[in-house]
Amino acid sequence: MTDPIADLLTRIRNAALVGHSSLVAPRSKIKLAIVRILKQEGFLEGYIEIEDGKQGMIKIFPRYDQSNRSTLRGLKRISKPSRRFYVGKTDIPRVRNGLGVAILTTPRGVLTDRQAREAGVGGEVLCYIW
Repeated sequence: MTDPIADLLTRIRNAALVGHSSLVAPRSKIKLAIVRILKQEGFLEGYIEIEDGKQGMIKIFPRYDQSNRSTLRGLKRISKPSRRFYVGKTDIPRVRNGLGVAILTTPRGVLTDRQAREAGVGGEVLCYIW
């Protein structure tokens, strides 16, 4: 697999579209940081780390509203292995006029667009979520 982050985002998107109560994805530090941000921004109910003797797994629980529609409307991978997308601290994008979230990897770790603006750092834009 050449892009494990895109694989994680696709698994989350597909599970949310068909209404699954949970999904499982391989664990890594950056995937865990992305899932943590999705949880704090309200797109996920929660997640559990599962030890399997190898790299481990993450069990993710998508969030749904009262009418069983996913709170996650869209996910888009921005920076890819074939085309990296970096921004400076003044060029951090706003997703859907501030209604969405951009996730960036910065020298201070994996941050949302708001956190990166507050910290005054730029970095690689991983994905947009709305």
